[in-house]
Amino acid sequence: MTSLEPRASAAHPATASFIKNAPLATGHCLVPMTEDMLDMVVAIENVAFTHPWSRGNFVDALHSGYQCQVLMQDGHVLGYFIAMQILDEVHLLNITVSPLYQAQGFGRELLDCLEHWSRHEAKAQWLWLEVRESNQRARQIYERHGFTQVGARKKYYPVHHGERETAILMSMSLWP
Repeated sequence: MTSLEPRASAAHPATASFIKNAPLATGHCLVPMTEDMLDMVVAIENVAFTHPWSRGNFVDALHSGYQCQVLMQDGHVLGYFIAMQILDEVHLLNITVSPLYQAQGFGRELLDCLEHWSRHEAKAQWLWLEVRESNQRARQIYERHGFTQVGARKKYYPVHHGERETAILMSMSLWP
């Protein structure tokens, strides 16, 4: 097992989903992220991104009561998402699939679970996100999932040496 293949703890066995009726593949479960899981989550985050969230960002999200979920299979962390509900909207703040498990449909599965929670538990009308303009792979996944580009935020994301990149703002109506 590598440092990017964390196992489930006794507190979060990989046996059930904590989002009611979450649309999960056989053998997968979605469990609430806890501070005990942050070593493995931050390790994945640091490998997956050039400008990763800090441990403090994750702690703040947990303490703020955001929807923080971890997708697991056989005790291994496949990915996670963090979303914030504001009134009738949900804003996806972070979605990450471990580089060890990318290109296997787990990002789509995380989005399915987020959409399900947003519709049926949060009772949201809209789902929002920002994505780097250069991240064509993610943008295609979001578009295939039903998100549409509704704007851009210039100089939103840090790149390097003080440069910044445009964020593409995308949304999806949850109730036609």
